[in-house]
Amino acid sequence: QVEFVESGGGLVQPGASLRLACAASEHPFIVYHMGWFRQAPGKEREFVAVVSVSGADTQYADSAKGRFTISKDNDQNIAFLQMNNLEPEDTAVYYCNVARRYWNLMDPSNFDSWGQGTQVTVSP
Repeated sequence: QVEFVESGGGLVQPGASLRLACAASEHPFIVYHMGWFRQAPGKEREFVAVVSVSGADTQYADSAKGRFTISKDNDQNIAFLQMNNLEPEDTAVYYCNVARRYWNLMDPSNFDSWGQGTQVTVSP
């Protein structure tokens, strides 16, 4: 089973940027589509962004459109989420995962296994 290690989170002020990274134990990104998710305190885990195996197709949650960019480096076996103009509502633990079916990444309930995530806190 592929394991993920998310990193890059931190405490930042509104308007700041962060770049999250997702490192995988194997080489899933050349086979599977890859997605980012987040879970805010007291809320359900939600979809943030997805990128296809080829990298040509991406989808974003409405809250992420125009501010976040998903990307991956298949050779380095790592994926990224560039987050700009962060808002307090972006405060959450961010997770990554992979799936064979692109649209499965739109729904976090399709997954049973998660990494430890990385905490993003946006506060004045």
